[in-house]
Amino acid sequence: MGKQPTRAMQVYSAIVAILGWTAVVLQFYLILLNRTASVAETIVRFFSFFTILTNVLVAFCCTMLWLRPGSSWGRHFSMPGTLTAITVYITIVGLVYNLVLRSYWDPLGLQLWVDELLHSVIPSLFLIFWIVLVPKTHLQWKEVFPWLIYPIVYILFIIVRGALSGFYPYPFIDINKIAWHEAFVNTGGLLVGFFVLSLLLVGVGKLSRGSGR
Repeated sequence: MGKQPTRAMQVYSAIVAILGWTAVVLQFYLILLNRTASVAETIVRFFSFFTILTNVLVAFCCTMLWLRPGSSWGRHFSMPGTLTAITVYITIVGLVYNLVLRSYWDPLGLQLWVDELLHSVIPSLFLIFWIVLVPKTHLQWKEVFPWLIYPIVYILFIIVRGALSGFYPYPFIDINKIAWHEAFVNTGGLLVGFFVLSLLLVGVGKLSRGSGR
């Protein structure tokens, strides 16, 4: 299990947790306010977005580090491997949105602020958290493969649910608009992105160990 979080880690975690839960709750309010389906279907769709699931994961992780650092959850989330995996996930959220999805719509008002929190501010803050506060010297290459389970399960879920419901949360996997082979190429490329970023962060840990930091 991981070590007790440092005071600096707890303070930083408190900031990210508050921002994270605020963004998720506001986005939930906005999706209900502007829903085009039943409440039940809208809630399922809300939790079908990788962005939402991953921001909830970040907020929960930071809440445990902040308020329950000595609990089993707190110790689990203080493990460098766990924190590095979450860093990979939330960084991918930021990269995919800002490089691929940002041009697909033009949110205004409160939606704009929530979008920036979910896709830019929180990913950036958590990456800084990892760079500055997370011990990296004991990261192992073999940890990369278990980290892929979450995105693989997620992709399988949205493919199956999309085939049954017709709803796909992202345009690059929307079989209603693109061919199956295009969707598989896109998701395959996404998994490669997860894998490469995971290797990169473990590599940074190896370099940190080599430099004695």
